Amino acid sequence: MPGRFENIKEIKKNFITVEFLYNEFKGRFKLEKISNEEIDTRLQITEKDIHRPGLALAGFVELFTFNRVQIFGNTEIHYLEKLSPQDRLKSLQVFFSFDVPCVIITNNNKVPDELIKLADEKHIPIFRTVYPTTKFSYFISDFFDDQFSTQIIMHGSFVDVYGVGLLFSGKSGIGKSEIALDLVERGHRLVADDVVVVSKKGEGVLMGSGMAMSKHIMEIRGLGIIDVSTIFGIRSIRYQKRVEVIVELEDWDTDKAYDRTGLDNTTVDLLSVDIELIKLPIFPGKNITVIAEVIALNYLCKHYGYNAAEVFRKKLQEKISRKSDKDSLYSRDDRLEKATEYFEHDFE
Repeated sequence: MPGRFENIKEIKKNFITVEFLYNEFKGRFKLEKISNEEIDTRLQITEKDIHRPGLALAGFVELFTFNRVQIFGNTEIHYLEKLSPQDRLKSLQVFFSFDVPCVIITNNNKVPDELIKLADEKHIPIFRTVYPTTKFSYFISDFFDDQFSTQIIMHGSFVDVYGVGLLFSGKSGIGKSEIALDLVERGHRLVADDVVVVSKKGEGVLMGSGMAMSKHIMEIRGLGIIDVSTIFGIRSIRYQKRVEVIVELEDWDTDKAYDRTGLDNTTVDLLSVDIELIKLPIFPGKNITVIAEVIALNYLCKHYGYNAAEVFRKKLQEKISRKSDKDSLYSRDDRLEKATEYFEHDFE
């Protein structure tokens, strides 16, 4: 991993509270609290996986992962309804002998009175949603993947350019914020400036966002603090974007050899995900904003199957292969070969 990206500290949540889960889901996924007890603010969720406790309700608890959020779908509720009142009470007593963080009833199922009574005695919240089990399980699993994802904090400016997430990195004062501001003025969208939070989302996907406090605030040296969303409007910002290319800005070094073909694809490992890295030398007068747009467009071309550098390499190899060992690369017949053979009376 290149030096600037070494030893970046990884951050990961150890838990979220049940109260936090409820506040996030009650409006978004129509989650209602049906237990009578107030939610204990100390109740924690420490596992990102969820559990369907069908076997535990049937009495097999040797492999019961009770420390996960427990989902009661149609199977669990119908099973309890088929039991006699005595057996249903016994089944739920065994279930609530474990310290489960909370229970969520799906499909807007009717909740047995015994379940609510025992849950209140154990101070375990019971929630219900109208969503079917499969759909709700997807939503909550995606939420937990996000909350328990590994994160890193990076110093830079993050901009959505033509739908491509470009993260500008480089030493302090090199001009990251100014480039981001110029891109916003040209119609692109700022995600974060100065501090970028990068989270691993699933396998092979990194998502970037800003901090809650600074959001779309920028510091421009010589000008001060500006609010991008206020100046340029809602079209100029977005809250999150996939990190696809890192553009590392560095001062021009005349003694350094820079990539001139694009055939060498350099990547950087962030959270075990390879992200394309472009080292961009800068000097006064160089139009970095336009180059940034071209970086995004070139990334899209390669993403959709066209690599200009590779196409040129193949053309060059074909040209060389047609030459005999005795001929030079540029023979007398084609050393002045033009892109078009005839100008067709076009003098413009």
